[in-house]
Amino acid sequence: MRKKRLFRAIATLVGCVIGAGILGIPYVVAKAGFITGLVNIIGIGLILLLIHLYLGEVVLRTKGNHQLTGYAEKYTGKIGKYFMFISMIIGIYGAIIAYTMGGGEALASILGWNSLLGSIIFFGVLAWLVYIGLNAIEKSEAFVIPIVIIIVLLIFFLALPRINLINLSGFSFSKILIPYGVVLFAFLGTAAIPEMKEELVKYKKDLKKAVIIGSLIPLVIYILFAISIVGVLGVNTHEIGALGLAAILGNKMVFIGALFALLAMATSFLALGLALKELFWYDYGLRKNTSWLLACFVPFLLFLLLRNIVSFITVLNITGVITGAIIGILIVLMALNAKKKSERKPEFSIYINNSIAFILIVLFIIGAINLLV
Repeated sequence: MRKKRLFRAIATLVGCVIGAGILGIPYVVAKAGFITGLVNIIGIGLILLLIHLYLGEVVLRTKGNHQLTGYAEKYTGKIGKYFMFISMIIGIYGAIIAYTMGGGEALASILGWNSLLGSIIFFGVLAWLVYIGLNAIEKSEAFVIPIVIIIVLLIFFLALPRINLINLSGFSFSKILIPYGVVLFAFLGTAAIPEMKEELVKYKKDLKKAVIIGSLIPLVIYILFAISIVGVLGVNTHEIGALGLAAILGNKMVFIGALFALLAMATSFLALGLALKELFWYDYGLRKNTSWLLACFVPFLLFLLLRNIVSFITVLNITGVITGAIIGILIVLMALNAKKKSERKPEFSIYINNSIAFILIVLFIIGAINLLV
């Protein structure tokens, strides 16, 4: 039972992290230069691992179940709760909009449907699973995540003989922030941490291990995926990476790439949709059904309004930069304050001081400023 719970907790984080972001990574990596993109993937991946660990300690220091807004209020006050709420709304709504866009395109490429019809079907099935709740999501992610990993490895090995090493070169400091927003979006898994604590309710000591493994798996997967797509396609990389492989590797990759896109976006949609439903339900006291409607159908209406105005990559970039900056800064502040206002002794503790906090906050601010200019 303990190993099963650990596996499910890891799957929850991996499922939350690996979503639409992975599909946008090859495009921005190709645009910036592969080495420039690789620096972003490794650097941001390790920073988000640290942020996830800090949040894990925060939830373990707190009695009861909350979502991110509840923890923010406890350790950064009403203002912190307000900003966390805004960031989660922007982040999760933006993610669901991106998943609905990408899911529709993926279904259209497999079945030859209109992309709007594909988006409606994709959204409808996943919104229903969010309504069912945590148990359904645990089971779906535990089943789907190994398939996602296998598909990435399959894509990598099929692409390997056709990779052009020239496409895997190129570093430009002036382009260092081009992949920042999309890559940051791709690594954000903070909404899953409170759910992982619930899953490991009897085995809280395993949360640290689950966070580390669950954060490192996406890092490796993103590197392999970027090598596969950019190595083959170079500057011709498709905006939704997996959907562009067919032109080089044949029609068999249409199904494989689209299936991967669907699975990756579905698992993340489920984790984030549940997190937002719980935010309204746990932290704001709304009814369960009302919380579900706000979590799922508001972003769907926004998708219908915006689908012909903004692109997939634009949604990822804006959402990643704004959400990542606010959530990252707040979690750093929460980690500092939780050590002083702890409600219980945590099962693990991660070192932080004012200097580390300052460096992390500056990094998030630089990324946000880059979006504005």
